[in-house]
Amino acid sequence: MARRPVQAPPTREGPRINEMIDESTVLLIDAEGEKRGVIPTVEAMRMAEEAGLDLVEVSPNSKPPVCKLLDFGKFKFQAQKKANEARKKQKTVEVKEIKMRPNIDTHDYDVKMKSMLRFFDEGDKVKVTLRFRGREMAHQELGMQLLIRVRDQVEDIAKVEAHPRLEGRQMVMVLAPK
Repeated sequence: MARRPVQAPPTREGPRINEMIDESTVLLIDAEGEKRGVIPTVEAMRMAEEAGLDLVEVSPNSKPPVCKLLDFGKFKFQAQKKANEARKKQKTVEVKEIKMRPNIDTHDYDVKMKSMLRFFDEGDKVKVTLRFRGREMAHQELGMQLLIRVRDQVEDIAKVEAHPRLEGRQMVMVLAPK
């Protein structure tokens, strides 16, 4: 018994139009947006041709599928414009890193905090990295106190996303804007 090769479905993007619609009947919506009811696909294609428009399947999963009379080129252009607008409005959240040492000076600390506040205003997350060198590893409690001080200072505008944890010779905490 010979096996038939399995055909892959067509890889065309977007809705089916005109002759690609293989259903026998469709629910038709005309160019003005009025329902015409369930009619044979052949008649719907004839109506589209007479109007100089395309028959576009807008809801393929319903029974019968919903088709609309419209200019497909214009329809694609409008959809592309909408997608571009949505892409323009979306903001990517970046993770900015602030590096400190356990025995940081007060002025240096204030400068780092100003940068952190600016990052939160821009909507970015901040990863606070505290680096230990040499004998500082013996005094990890100083690093923990510093990170708690940072957390307490920004608690009204940011929340802790990842609590302080030790990774090798550095202690890391991630803060996100509220």
